[in-house]
Amino acid sequence: MSKSPAQNPWHPASWETRVARQMPTYPDPDHLADAVRRLSSLPPLVTSWEVDKLKARIAAAQRGEAFVIQGGDCAETFDGCTSENVVQKLKVLLQMSLVVLYGMKKPVVRIGRFAGQYAKPRSADTETRDGVTLPSFRGDLVNRKPFTEADRRPDPELILRGYERAALTLNFIRGLVDGGFADLHHPEYWDLDWVSHSPLAEDYRRITDAISGSLDFFESIAGRPIHHSRRAEFYTAHEGLHLKYEQAQTRLRRERWYDLTTHFPWIGMRTAALDGAHVEFFRGVANPIGIKIGQGMDTEWLQELLAVLNPDNEPGRITLIHRQGAGNVENQLPKMIDAVHATGSHVLWISDPMHGNTETTEGGYKTRRFENIVGELEACFKVHKEMGTYLGGVHLELTGANVTECTGGARGLTDADLARAYHSQVDPRLNYEQALEIALRLGGLRDGA
Repeated sequence: MSKSPAQNPWHPASWETRVARQMPTYPDPDHLADAVRRLSSLPPLVTSWEVDKLKARIAAAQRGEAFVIQGGDCAETFDGCTSENVVQKLKVLLQMSLVVLYGMKKPVVRIGRFAGQYAKPRSADTETRDGVTLPSFRGDLVNRKPFTEADRRPDPELILRGYERAALTLNFIRGLVDGGFADLHHPEYWDLDWVSHSPLAEDYRRITDAISGSLDFFESIAGRPIHHSRRAEFYTAHEGLHLKYEQAQTRLRRERWYDLTTHFPWIGMRTAALDGAHVEFFRGVANPIGIKIGQGMDTEWLQELLAVLNPDNEPGRITLIHRQGAGNVENQLPKMIDAVHATGSHVLWISDPMHGNTETTEGGYKTRRFENIVGELEACFKVHKEMGTYLGGVHLELTGANVTECTGGARGLTDADLARAYHSQVDPRLNYEQALEIALRLGGLRDGA
């Protein structure tokens, strides 16, 4: 186990003494240092009080008093930083949260996988095509997708472009929210035209009518508006993969260090080594953080991560995002729950039913079957109920676009439909209609929940 913080003092660059997995190799270290210096001088993307507010929301979810919906693109692209894409993602998260709020009768915390999800881990450092070997594409924050030597060379300027795209996205989101876009009195603002004839449209319309009617009735009786119905909160999240990017925006506030690239960074399975650079970096920041738990993580590893990352057992600090696959949940998840219970740790349990259910079709498309996604969610709810714990959230890769990347759902998409609108650069995402069906099931408002 790692030394305690008192024995092993932390600072934003202390991770550099550890092995940094999934980090690109830059051919010009001086150029990288200059880019990091420039990024360090720019204003933070989020504020420390926003981070603390989210931590309080997560602590409430840990107590069973709220539910978290975390969703967005598998990997953002710089080209995807458009007003239409941002609005579509907000609409999906708003509609899902409205449905879950109505069904669960609990506050919903909205965390978007946006404004920073520009880097992706890879299974290999290089890619070979026709006898030519080049660095793997690691996302727009690192290099470029075309298979040329110039494009695949890691470029330090891209961390600055990533910061700029994230800032543009956050600025637009804040403007929309402050301008009334997320007002519960006007859910018609959130409509996505392409699903107006969806089999789910009537279910959703019934829910919005009921909520709007209830708000109008309560406010007429109270003689005043309900403040929280006028402005929905949104928080950002991304995998804290590129440590130079994260470090450059880490600032000291009220005697604590905050990673101000995002409200909620998470650690993936590939970078969760106890002696690794990512765990060392996350150990010292005050943000609430997520830890992905897959089939490769054993109970001892998980317990040691909790001890290192949350030695004071602070409520709201740790979210465990489990992703075992539909067929493995009932065997593996109880062991993890028992291990956490033995430590007495405060954690929020979230289900990621996407990553453990990825497969490749005969036609070469990566996809996820809707029935497997739902199957994992249902198994997670069942296990947590039996174990006396609370499944307090869901983590989904989704989009508001009319894509065909995951099969199944209300329209019964098949493998043959995938070629019609498959746009993801990395992993398959739920389209809006499939995401809304998940929300209806979460809220107990559709068969199969």
